[in-house]
Amino acid sequence: MKNIINLLQEFSVPLIIGVIVALVVANGNPHLYHDLVHANLFDISWFNMHFLVNEVFMVFFFGIAAKEIVESFLPGGALSPMKKAINPLLGTLGGVIGPVVTFFVLTTLLGQTHLNNGWGIPTATDIALAWLAARMIFGKGHPAINFLLLLAIVDDAIGLGIIAIFYGDPAHPADPMQLFYILLAMAMAFGLRKMNVQKWALYIAIPGAIAWYGLHAAHLHPALALVFIVPFLPSTPVQSYSKEMFKQEDDTTYKTHKHSPLEDFEHRLKTFVDFGLFFFAFANAGVEFSAVSTITWIIFVSLIFGKVVGITFFSGLGSLLGIPLPTGMTIKHLPIVGMIAGIGLTVALFVSGAAYQGTLLFAQGPAKMGALFSGAGFIFAFILYKMLKPDGSSQHDA
Repeated sequence: MKNIINLLQEFSVPLIIGVIVALVVANGNPHLYHDLVHANLFDISWFNMHFLVNEVFMVFFFGIAAKEIVESFLPGGALSPMKKAINPLLGTLGGVIGPVVTFFVLTTLLGQTHLNNGWGIPTATDIALAWLAARMIFGKGHPAINFLLLLAIVDDAIGLGIIAIFYGDPAHPADPMQLFYILLAMAMAFGLRKMNVQKWALYIAIPGAIAWYGLHAAHLHPALALVFIVPFLPSTPVQSYSKEMFKQEDDTTYKTHKHSPLEDFEHRLKTFVDFGLFFFAFANAGVEFSAVSTITWIIFVSLIFGKVVGITFFSGLGSLLGIPLPTGMTIKHLPIVGMIAGIGLTVALFVSGAAYQGTLLFAQGPAKMGALFSGAGFIFAFILYKMLKPDGSSQHDA
């Protein structure tokens, strides 16, 4: 059973099944799908599956993503010392600018400028699927995987920032004064660390809850709550057995080493998050196939083409200017990384829901279809890997 669970996690099976089930139900019985996702629970108008998934569960998803970034910068981490992160961050910049420019060019050329509010959708990368695709294409332990994960996590954070700044609810404008709670939560987490509190759950239950409330009260997306708290979890230099980002040890191996609260946080919640992605996919990917229009293809091309051009140009230029790529990577790897980064499912669905509201609600379904179609980036990246052979051979450890 443990082997089966590990296999399901490793290949993001719950997320993929969630997408498939959502599409089947939404196209077979749209009314049933709507009732399942949006029906009020306990007669509370806003309390439904969509709220629980997007504003509560996803807190832990982005919390684990934040843990990976924090750990990668620790001594012995994949991006330590700091200079190792400069080129990936340049790629992140390109992975945002490239899709946005592509989006605006396409909406102008195709006469869809009335849908320009969706410019933020193609900036995102699906962390879980990108990690899976990178491992299958490059092989376990390849430096391109950590490069891609840093890029994906940061541009997903940018995506949530875009939601907060540019896609606020007109009926509930942002209230910056409520962000005081974020500062309070961070101060409390800092205090717990200074007192050498080793129970990770205390950081999550108290400062984490306060940070969530602050974002929610400020009318900003609360999914980022733990991003402000996780960096304060006590940590230790990264050991050789845990250098690979998103690599989870089984319980038997885990017990043979001493671990920090930062590592315990991920270990205790990773299975919950991996299987919970089924519900995220189900709640967000239920789009009818008839909802395909011009904006679908604009989103799709902006994700795939825009990411490839932006990441390759910015990181490639950085390399030429003396800002090196990670050891083991060359410029040939960049378009493949860009293609994988074009898989924009998770946060792209998030942003689609926020970008097209009110009079633009008709474009939400087609935009989500563009995000779903971007999964084809895996196939394109695999073909490109075979063509470019960046590692000297078309053979690799899958």
